[in-house]
Amino acid sequence: MTTRDGGTAAPARLWICEPCGFVYDPEEGDPDGGIEPGTPFEDIPDDWMCPICGATKSDFRELEPGEAFPGV
Repeated sequence: MTTRDGGTAAPARLWICEPCGFVYDPEEGDPDGGIEPGTPFEDIPDDWMCPICGATKSDFRELEPGEAFPGV
């Protein structure tokens, strides 16, 4: 990914729902849940829930760099 000034941006941090394995990607957001694309996980309201299983935001954890996740 390249920034406006031509530098390289760090890849978006991904977050995984531990109960069901759903991965929140900030670049995609959760439009059906009212979260616009480009919204960092930290900026999601605390009452947001996993769109798959309904788990709370506190049930997510950040994926480690290089960590595989379901579906890969």
